[in-house]
Amino acid sequence: MSELDKKAIEISSKYKGKIQMIPKVPVKSIDDFAVLYTPGVAAVSREIAKNKDLSFHYTYRWNAIAIVTDGTRVLGLGDIGPEAAMPVMEGKALIFKYLGGVDAIPLPIGTKDPDKIIETVKILEPAFGGINLEDIESPKCFYILDKLRQTLQIPVWHDDQQGTAGATLAGLITSLEITGKDPRNVKVILYGAGAANIATARLLYKYGIPFENMIVIDSRGPLYKGRDDEDNMKLENPWKYELLEKTNKSGVKTIEEAFKGADVLIAASKPGPGVIKPEWIKLMNKDPIVFALANPVPEIWPDDAKKAGARIVATGRSDLPNQVNNSLIFPAVFRGALDVRAKTITDEMVIEAARELASFAREKGINEKYIIPKMTEWEVYPRVAAAVGVKAIQQGIARVSLSYDELYNSAKDIINNARKLLSSLT
Repeated sequence: MSELDKKAIEISSKYKGKIQMIPKVPVKSIDDFAVLYTPGVAAVSREIAKNKDLSFHYTYRWNAIAIVTDGTRVLGLGDIGPEAAMPVMEGKALIFKYLGGVDAIPLPIGTKDPDKIIETVKILEPAFGGINLEDIESPKCFYILDKLRQTLQIPVWHDDQQGTAGATLAGLITSLEITGKDPRNVKVILYGAGAANIATARLLYKYGIPFENMIVIDSRGPLYKGRDDEDNMKLENPWKYELLEKTNKSGVKTIEEAFKGADVLIAASKPGPGVIKPEWIKLMNKDPIVFALANPVPEIWPDDAKKAGARIVATGRSDLPNQVNNSLIFPAVFRGALDVRAKTITDEMVIEAARELASFAREKGINEKYIIPKMTEWEVYPRVAAAVGVKAIQQGIARVSLSYDELYNSAKDIINNARKLLSSLT
């Protein structure tokens, strides 16, 4: 057991968990409950009964989300079950609070049945302002997300999909600028066909990169029309099948063919090293962009990718330059969505978040070792939150309308106060 492992267990044992619920209103005597509870609370309930949306105004629902998981795909641990997933969900809740000022409640669910998960979340909708789906295996996660987004009137988000895709897009926007490549003309390889890369392909398309310019590679090689598992894929994973139909316009069938003349590699597959071979990168166009995002070890080490010709390399690690981390996305996206009482989170809102991250990095001075803000640059979060909130208002999915400055100042205060609160704990 490493020292880090020992420390994690020690902290969890000492504090008996990482989160708790505390009141935000002062309670100085039992008499206060005449207002905070009965009989005074009845007046608040009557108002909400007339207009359910007032629950976002009069209760903590406006800032509360549920982190829902079945524990089937937890970090690098796999299917460890809902109980074992709880420490991870508690950690996620801390990130939500520290970086977004969001009150996130871990809710590991004791079923793997996607329809039961959907039904459970539907039942819980009145209690929350948003839902963050977490660590749910693919392709089940696509089905759950799609169904819930169709029926709920609060944002439903799957961080392994939309969060990772948004962070990847942010890093790619600046990388394309540095290398002088046009998004409409670049050839993109998506190595790995799980939740992250399927969502990334969809978001890149919405951003302006044509599907036909992408090639998706799974464990069997490139997706192409006529592959012998095409019919099974259509039944078992229609989201992956959609990419089989829309991508790889030239119908390449080998990895080497796919890499030849490619401009961008986005790998979200399995931990390396050795998953991505240097000789493949040598087949790419001049100044290739390589995102090797597997954790804890990237598919190829940055030095090896650079030696093979990569101009820009990003990973998911904090100890290397250009960390592409979904923690840059989800706290601020939810902050913005909650502040305008949004009914959903659209792809356009995620793209706006990515653009704002890229804009922040550009102002700081983008270069080959700085394509995306660092998590320590907390001032980027209220900017992203405000941009997301404004986009929701423009799209007509917000319950309240505020200006950019109002959203920015509110988000800045909420996040700053949350950081102060957490740093004051002993």
